[in-house]
Amino acid sequence: MTVTVQGLAGLKELAGRDLGHSSWLEVAQDRVNTFADATADHQWIHVDPERAKDGPFGVTIAHGYLTLSLVIPLFGELLDIRGISMGVNYGLDRVRFPSPVKVGSKIRLAATVVSVEDVPGDGVQMVVDLTVEVDGSPKPACVARALYRHYA
Repeated sequence: MTVTVQGLAGLKELAGRDLGHSSWLEVAQDRVNTFADATADHQWIHVDPERAKDGPFGVTIAHGYLTLSLVIPLFGELLDIRGISMGVNYGLDRVRFPSPVKVGSKIRLAATVVSVEDVPGDGVQMVVDLTVEVDGSPKPACVARALYRHYA
């Protein structure tokens, strides 16, 4: 369920709030191949299903940075911010990839707003803990703390 907030005041009210979970998204080989082309990272573990059958995971896996990039559309399912002029990714405090995303598996995002603080320029910085879960896996695929800045 999407949380909708209005303006910077609405964002400030999110501090400490669990935003829940996104829907599940299947990670298909086509998406992995497209990411490989965009980043010039064609390591066989990502793009060669035949060779990957004999590899450590038995199938190809998504790039860690592909998994991280999928946070963007999944986070959009969790939070709708209205009444601001702009929002930007400000950075990441930490990122880990505890478990691979096997091609064909499904992932979803869980997010909690840690804090929302004023920043110069009539804006706020929102710190969010993100966990990319893999359907059926006890370990997450990615855990990160993201910083977003939003301006009036």
